[in-house]
Amino acid sequence: MDAYLGIESSLTGRRWIGPGTEIDRMAEAMTQATALPRPLCQTLARLGVGTDEAEAYLVPALRDLLPDPRSLKDMEAAAKRFLQAVRDGQRVAIFADYDVDGGASAALLLDWLHRMGQSATLYVPDRIDEGYGPNVPAMSELAAHHDLIVCVDCGTLSHDAIAAAKGADVVILDHHLGGETLPDALAVVNPNRQDESGDLAHLCAAAVVFLMLVEAGRQLREAGQKGPDLMAMLDLVALATVADVAPLKGVNRAFVRQGLRVMAHRARPGLVALCDVGRLDSAPAAYHLGFVLGPRINAGGRIGKADLGARLLATRDPAEARAMAERLDQLNSERREVEAQVRAAALEQAEARGFDAPLVWAAGEGWHPGVVGIVASRLKELTNRPAIVIGLDGDEGKGSGRSVSGVDLGASIQRLAAEGLLIKGGGHRMAAGLSVARDRIDAAMARLSELLARQGAGMAGPADLRLDGLLMPGAATVELVEQIESAGPFGAGAPGPRYVFPDMSIGFAKRVGESHLKLRFGDGLSGQLDAIAFGAFDGPLGQALEQHGGARFHLAGRLDINHWGGRQTVQLRLEDAAPARKA
Repeated sequence: MDAYLGIESSLTGRRWIGPGTEIDRMAEAMTQATALPRPLCQTLARLGVGTDEAEAYLVPALRDLLPDPRSLKDMEAAAKRFLQAVRDGQRVAIFADYDVDGGASAALLLDWLHRMGQSATLYVPDRIDEGYGPNVPAMSELAAHHDLIVCVDCGTLSHDAIAAAKGADVVILDHHLGGETLPDALAVVNPNRQDESGDLAHLCAAAVVFLMLVEAGRQLREAGQKGPDLMAMLDLVALATVADVAPLKGVNRAFVRQGLRVMAHRARPGLVALCDVGRLDSAPAAYHLGFVLGPRINAGGRIGKADLGARLLATRDPAEARAMAERLDQLNSERREVEAQVRAAALEQAEARGFDAPLVWAAGEGWHPGVVGIVASRLKELTNRPAIVIGLDGDEGKGSGRSVSGVDLGASIQRLAAEGLLIKGGGHRMAAGLSVARDRIDAAMARLSELLARQGAGMAGPADLRLDGLLMPGAATVELVEQIESAGPFGAGAPGPRYVFPDMSIGFAKRVGESHLKLRFGDGLSGQLDAIAFGAFDGPLGQALEQHGGARFHLAGRLDINHWGGRQTVQLRLEDAAPARKA
């Protein structure tokens, strides 16, 4: 395929790839048949939506897309045992992972129990002292004082820890890849169990918890009772779905669409406080869940108190919520500083190895385990390859990985563990964690690279930028952006459209903050548009555009609506640029 607009290497070193002829043909046919705007049809065609499906796709209904909870194994037993604990006033503990998905999952259960006049003990393990998932001492202690332990976003591979919970029943609500055997729990509800069909493998843990609560509601109705309003809890499911990078397809789209509507009502004190410290001046969009709210909630588990995020999401006290949100905001700032140091070292090391292999990886002494996952994500985005980053401490390294679309990292990590190259490891398609002996890192990464290559990792260009077409500033209206957003929410598995504004002159360019660039551009005919390029000065993009010297550029990025002073304007979130060379 020829490079789009002939751009083989942009200012950020990427090759531009435009829409294929088949996508163009489908988009044109859809435009004629539906009278929908061409840019919207182009987006729908790229997402694989047919002409006859377009209208229904634009208005996803949860009632049509919600799966039957009982399609998941052990679901009826899990809900039944949970309701028994509620009816009998038993002591319940919730063991949650320390990320957004775990925190939201725990908050769902705590919120539901509160509405039923009950409470539970929340336990979130410390990332550094205890590591991921249930451990023997914690489960043994919880079992001594509770009748039921519900593990959320963890537990599927924790055989020894579950066995240590003597005297208590354990229910696992998880989505991480299961092994050949399951722990001896009363119920293991997980769409990624090996004996599941895989039809719901795209659900995050909070979605699994939500389905359990749907089943609990069904069982209550069958007994002539009524449960809490679950629709009011979809804000938590939406947050977890986006923050955990679950693919936005099927019911996940409906979860996020409906959850954003719930969030706009500002009814949950924790999310209100988080939006306020994040300086959101409009109702949250999917972007804000992943890049504004999610990182702050994760900061507690990364470098602070592990249960802070879950407690923030569950609290009903606005004053307490404000205090916790401010603390998380502070921790997030500290996290950024730690991350920047690790990222610079990891990038230098990975670059020395080369970015052409199926796997990009780096390992360093004392790298904080709370930020290795974020740094892996940065390497993945830069190279378009799966990435692993490992922090070394003594004879062992703890690492985290992120994958690209179409490459199942979790399964490969699990296989590495089964082959004895890792101390332990697991995860899901897009993210995984591992522990490895220092003297086995090279062998483990070589084997992982081999396994990922079999899935096609490294086949795409290391820096391809996929584009949906051309736009001119005058066509980029608020109405058009709103129409395009009706095909969203966009995110993992459903990337938002990215457009090129060709042959633009830059009228204004200014550095803002430490590394961002704000500019205004136009074509001299149809108007001007504002743009923001986050992190532009972390690479060559910022300097080239700030010091443009009157040169013209092709500008590529995503459109969004900027809310300021009661007005709405279109803004380009600039991702890349290339000199507009005259023929």
